[in-house]
Amino acid sequence: MYKLIYDLAIAIYDFLVHLDAPFSRKPRKMMKGHWVVYQLLRQRIEKDAKYIWFHAASLGEFEQGRPLIEKIRAKYPHYKILLTFFSPSGYEVRKNYRGADIVCYLPFDKPRNVKKFLDLAKPSMAFFIKYEFWKNYLDELHKRHIPLYSVSSIFRRSQVFFKWYGIPYRKVLQDFDYLFVQNETSRRYLHQVGIDHVKVVGDTRFDRVLQIRDEAKELPLVEKFKGDSLVMIAGSSWEPDEDLFIEYFNNHPEMKLIIAPHVIDENHLVYIRSKLTRPYVQYTRADESNVLKADCLIIDCFGLLSSIYRYGNIAYIGGGFHAGIHNTLEAAVYGIPVIFGPRYDKFLEAIQLIENKGAFTIQNYDELKMLLDKMLTDDKSLKEWGLNARNYVIGNAGATDKILSLINF
Repeated sequence: MYKLIYDLAIAIYDFLVHLDAPFSRKPRKMMKGHWVVYQLLRQRIEKDAKYIWFHAASLGEFEQGRPLIEKIRAKYPHYKILLTFFSPSGYEVRKNYRGADIVCYLPFDKPRNVKKFLDLAKPSMAFFIKYEFWKNYLDELHKRHIPLYSVSSIFRRSQVFFKWYGIPYRKVLQDFDYLFVQNETSRRYLHQVGIDHVKVVGDTRFDRVLQIRDEAKELPLVEKFKGDSLVMIAGSSWEPDEDLFIEYFNNHPEMKLIIAPHVIDENHLVYIRSKLTRPYVQYTRADESNVLKADCLIIDCFGLLSSIYRYGNIAYIGGGFHAGIHNTLEAAVYGIPVIFGPRYDKFLEAIQLIENKGAFTIQNYDELKMLLDKMLTDDKSLKEWGLNARNYVIGNAGATDKILSLINF
């Protein structure tokens, strides 16, 4: 009965995406990608090659799995990499990723799709990253005796696996050879429901942000803008974040500000500019002359934020007044304290950064003002909090090597 309900739910979802595709860009891109998957596999799969399959829901999960992909590629070059995405936001950004031999969408989890996909791909092993638990794929991989691993997964009491009605879905966790989880709490929850093929290895994102730090771009215009000033970098900000930190910036000429908004369109840029009372320049219009006259640098293009953090003294991470905070680790790795809004409870690294006094959460302007006043006037505390943030990241690295040591290639 459970399988019938699950298959019906997937079929309904498939139907709704097809129904929405003519009217919405994201479903339309997904459908176009799905239509060519099998043809792509027939053309690109090399019959005598061994493929390791990585599946990521979207871009964030891909970045989580990326250190593992690249270490396997370097250490075991006789394997080829097949990378699949569920979301267009992941596929469209990484469809030309050179670390994989084939990149494509994952067809919907319908029994016919599953068998067709696996018949063509014939993976030697499979890695599903974080929250990906597609029942039919997992069951069929297990049935075919293909080694199957969950990477950087994290479990909470609120998840369906631990509800009284979640017993049938819990069985999919038995399909994995190993669940490589982020923390001891996850292992404990799984043990309570009889899932013991679990290893606590940590989160591969720590390895990834260290890699990003080492590969960071030098940005001469940003360096010139910084000069000898104390700079706060606001990354992936939304309007409720901007309402707070721009007000503080406008009244504190002793600091400079770099804003890299989460949404970069003209309407949002107009909104940001309308709130600024001090001189600003947009990055795509900056040059060696006007960047020296600006107190605020607005990053109006993508792909630079992880490198820009290296020029900051303080980081404000957006999303805490929205659906949830964005990537805190990309800033913390540079040894700067991190600030964010109140919606962070689903982000273990944010909770632990606060516990380690490398991050701080605020709920309103008064709390932000009190915190920034302290940071701007107490250099010793500022450096100490930044060091705490960096040490937290370094101290939690190494999950990738732990995973590799437990797998037989």
